[in-house]
Amino acid sequence: MHTTTLHGERTLTELDHVRLGKLLDEKSHPGLEALLDATEVVRSREVPADIVTMYSQVTIVDARSGERQKLTLCYPKDAEPATGFISVLSPVGMSLIGLRLGAVAQWTLPGGEEGRAEVAEILFQPEASGDYTT
Repeated sequence: MHTTTLHGERTLTELDHVRLGKLLDEKSHPGLEALLDATEVVRSREVPADIVTMYSQVTIVDARSGERQKLTLCYPKDAEPATGFISVLSPVGMSLIGLRLGAVAQWTLPGGEEGRAEVAEILFQPEASGDYTT
């Protein structure tokens, strides 16, 4: 995904930022590197409940079809797209991490197809439930 992210458009917890940075140590990923450089980083206990963090469960609404889909944002090793667990390194995952409720995620799939969807609900955010270490 090649979009410009302005500082403050996305928010990551310190823990998510560190763990995502470790993914860069394993493999080059220019989109992730740009995202980490451009995000606002906050302590896990201070992240607003309306921000998509790692292992957040969200409902997105496709901008074209209006179709609703429930997704859980996870690390690559836990990804199971058929059950709604999408990797943060996927185009959709990269577009969702750090967004605020109501924001519109945009992505480009490897085949060139473009997608847009609104973050319509945050059904679960680990930090909002008191889990600061997942």
